[in-house]
Amino acid sequence: MADISLRKVSKRFKAVTAVDGLSLDIADGEFTVLLGPTGAGKTTTLRIVAGLERPDEGEVWIDGRNAQGLEPAARDVTFVFQQYSLYPHLSVFDNLAFPLRSPARRVAEAEIKERVEEIAGLLRIGHKLKNKSTQLSGGEMQRVAIGRALVRRPSAYLMDEPLSSLDAKLRGDLRLELKRIQQDLGATILYVTHDQIEAMTMANRIGVIDKGRLIQVGTPRQIYEDPASVYVAQRFGQPQINLLPAGLLPNGFLPHGAVTVGARTEHLDLRIDRDGPARVEWVEHLGDQNHLHLRLGDHQITTLTPPDTPFKSGDRIAVGLMKPLYFDGEGLRVRIA
Repeated sequence: MADISLRKVSKRFKAVTAVDGLSLDIADGEFTVLLGPTGAGKTTTLRIVAGLERPDEGEVWIDGRNAQGLEPAARDVTFVFQQYSLYPHLSVFDNLAFPLRSPARRVAEAEIKERVEEIAGLLRIGHKLKNKSTQLSGGEMQRVAIGRALVRRPSAYLMDEPLSSLDAKLRGDLRLELKRIQQDLGATILYVTHDQIEAMTMANRIGVIDKGRLIQVGTPRQIYEDPASVYVAQRFGQPQINLLPAGLLPNGFLPHGAVTVGARTEHLDLRIDRDGPARVEWVEHLGDQNHLHLRLGDHQITTLTPPDTPFKSGDRIAVGLMKPLYFDGEGLRVRIA
């Protein structure tokens, strides 16, 4: 495998800056996820690494080599697209073998058979090798698309939201499969998604991106517990973090410059109090937990509670804060000294 380094990379399309001075180092064997909404610059960044787009400024280094001027085929990376892009007239075996039969990197048929069977086993589709790709389910087709990248054994894998078109159960299954395979192979993966759960469950490190700029990079735990801004804080947590005016709830101390208090579910202390300032509007029963929706003046608060908690619609609630997050008027983090 190989490390990847993006050094002050920028890319513009006419008046739109898709990537803006982005620098990121991805270690050999690391699973790094770029997380952000549609239009944040995630896919453009991947395409720049792959050589499908040329940066206007900056450099991409792969395995210690400056990739400037290298064509995509010479970069020894492989790209998994959002859509399956399989050859419908070919069997699963031949779809997986296709990259190894390319004139640019032709491999002996005996080795092709060995590699295809190995990857099919990792992806648990070995029993489908004789099937046409049109005979597969959506999840199986995506496994073949991923397998076609894995079978090449490149220096690094680039993945552009490969699970987004699948249903929730298949996404959950393939998240586990991808992470397991990455660990088994020691693969270097740069993966982009808008899905916080994919980022949190698969990544060694997450880079949060917005409008082409890398806002914060860290482990999933670091990003969740120590966000640098409101934008980053809102990308993680289910339900989403509650943002309240400073001083709305008693919390004993406000750091200088704090304008907004961010309260996740674990930051809230709730108890029934007939004189409490908040009122329960409704309770969503989800089986293993409840979503509790509170009204506090003009503000909505949403949090989680265990399924056996006694709260019901109309209850008055006292709300306390425990180790909340603070942000200034520009949405940047205010830390307690």
